[in-house]
Amino acid sequence: MGLPLLASTDDAESLAVALKSLLPKERKPGEAVVFLGHGNPHHPAALSYPAMQFYLTKADPLAFVGVVEGSPSFDDVAKALAERKVRTAWLVPLMAVAGDHARNDMAGDDPESWASQLRERGITPRPVLRGTASSDAVAAIWLRHLDDALKQLDQLDRPNQ
Repeated sequence: MGLPLLASTDDAESLAVALKSLLPKERKPGEAVVFLGHGNPHHPAALSYPAMQFYLTKADPLAFVGVVEGSPSFDDVAKALAERKVRTAWLVPLMAVAGDHARNDMAGDDPESWASQLRERGITPRPVLRGTASSDAVAAIWLRHLDDALKQLDQLDRPNQ
């Protein structure tokens, strides 16, 4: 009913701050975090992920965005991690729930999973199987969008007021 999580630059700035609530307290200085979304290279919303990277970098220089399908790809993120000489990367779903993609494509034992590919490159993966819906700060963005949508519907119902 409301807009998607990343519908504006304000959303991206808010989300960059809100995602910090998903970070494990065990994360040490110098350890990276990779927020992994699903992605879709054939949809205009694919531009949201590189835009999100811009705002994440401002909030945390060792925070990255990657997607299962599209860009930023695993190779894009792996290159950035190597350039920064990262030895440990926390993998956090940029998805409402930590479902199949998080458990298999991100954290699975399959050689194609992000965790396996990072391990192969000498980076210790630390998967976090907790989706964005578990964060009150992220949920607040969705709720704001829902509230905006309801206000717009109310205005349609009362056009001359």
